[in-house]
Amino acid sequence: MPALILKPGREKSLLRRHPWIFSGAVDRVDENIASGGTVDVLSSKGDFLARAFYSPHSQIRARVWTFNDEVINADFFRARIKSAIHSRDTWNLAHETDSLRLIYAESDGLPGLIVDRYSDVIVLQSLTSGSEFWKDTIADLLVEETGLKNIYERSDADVRELEGLPPRSGVLRNSIIRESGSEPNFESRISNIVIHEHGLKFLVNFAEGHKTGFYLDQRANRQRVRELAKDRDVLDCFCYTGGFTVNALSGGAKSVVSVDASADALALSKENVALNHLLVERHSVIEGDVFQVLRKFRDEGRSFDMIVLDPPKFAPTAAQAEKASRGYKDINLLAFKLLRPNGILVTFSCSGGVDAALFQKIVAGAALDAGVDAQIIQHLSQDVDHPVSLCFPEGAYLKGLVCYKPLQVLE
Repeated sequence: MPALILKPGREKSLLRRHPWIFSGAVDRVDENIASGGTVDVLSSKGDFLARAFYSPHSQIRARVWTFNDEVINADFFRARIKSAIHSRDTWNLAHETDSLRLIYAESDGLPGLIVDRYSDVIVLQSLTSGSEFWKDTIADLLVEETGLKNIYERSDADVRELEGLPPRSGVLRNSIIRESGSEPNFESRISNIVIHEHGLKFLVNFAEGHKTGFYLDQRANRQRVRELAKDRDVLDCFCYTGGFTVNALSGGAKSVVSVDASADALALSKENVALNHLLVERHSVIEGDVFQVLRKFRDEGRSFDMIVLDPPKFAPTAAQAEKASRGYKDINLLAFKLLRPNGILVTFSCSGGVDAALFQKIVAGAALDAGVDAQIIQHLSQDVDHPVSLCFPEGAYLKGLVCYKPLQVLE
């Protein structure tokens, strides 16, 4: 087996079973190792530490497949896939939804591999050289282990550039073949598949939507908004295709204003409201920059009983945390100013570079600057199909707070 040898004293993270090996920790590597190829990771003394895949173009020079002396082959990946699927079965998500994350990268021992199920379709995202190297094997195993025959690839995230990989999207596996036998006839379903979640329906375009098409990680948080929205005027910011909007209306909201910069996303949010036979007259949409819309509402004296802030990733890494903090503070400050007494703010960060403690500090600073005496009612995070390995805390990317603005009762 080709070897990657670490510098003296650089094995500590591996002994704690963290799966990343940065370029600065590497002393030398055997020659002619293919991108994504398997290497034995050895200490400076020659002791075996792990078996990993090699990423010559990335600052994360290797990612660990296993800390044991296992052969990396189809049987290895079959075992990992079976384990990941079994863990989802343990949480009995089938009674809540037909769509969930089946494989969550490092947290399931498969670095860089994301596999989501949308009804009877699998969407696969390969983000690293190792998952790319084994992609065809993994796709075949997913068909065998799930019984689902349609797989669409969404390997178009920017992080692939760091691995020296081009973006890829399209059909990977398909059960529907035209009579000519030449081309798969899967495209007709790509933009209009319907998924089910907690008794609600959502149209998903997994070919062009964010991430793999839908924010599966927010499932439990959408239901929480549904529980809190009754008789409230709700503002849903960065609404995307209306996940929180639909849940708020389903929970009895008096009105919901959905704001997003994407006209296509807003159109789909309206379709999702109609799909669930909700009162469309209670729903309105605004296309625009959320920061500008919030400032406009502030200047107009608008107010709401409930505001949801679910912005895109402001800080992918800690290096961008300072700039991202300003963005998070601005939108939360504006939201607090728009919140009525007895109002609820549900606010999120999905930035890996902003941890939970920093995010709470940012929101607290926003409340202080807004002159609001707010309380944290609940901490929110990603749902159970996005588990976090104790050895890989970076997997805990989604942070959320339910904040309450108390009604001041006069004597």
